[in-house]
Amino acid sequence: MKRLRNPRTGVDQGDAEVFSDFEDNGEMWTGSGPRERRRAVSFSAAFASPPSVQVSVSLWDMDTSAAIRAELVAENITCEGFEIVFRTWADSRAARLRAGWLAIGDLPHADDWDVD
Repeated sequence: MKRLRNPRTGVDQGDAEVFSDFEDNGEMWTGSGPRERRRAVSFSAAFASPPSVQVSVSLWDMDTSAAIRAELVAENITCEGFEIVFRTWADSRAARLRAGWLAIGDLPHADDWDVD
């Protein structure tokens, strides 16, 4: 659990297209084996420390002729942003993916002191 000090709690959210490979026969749609796509996301304002980030599928367009294998995670989380990472493997075919995200964390405050 991430403990937050109110009123310094910030919540930011959004929805981002990670890829759309169906129209141009991209590798997520036509390829096989391990594949990965990353999408950088910037927060609307910086957090005081890296927040907790949740990602979820908001649009999933997959071929059903093979098993659907996928992983969707947030990686490289910083105070300013993070990366949405989608991975698939074997013969799974993904036409397009959009991901919703939610970040919750501490916000900077005028009373914060930087003492080194």
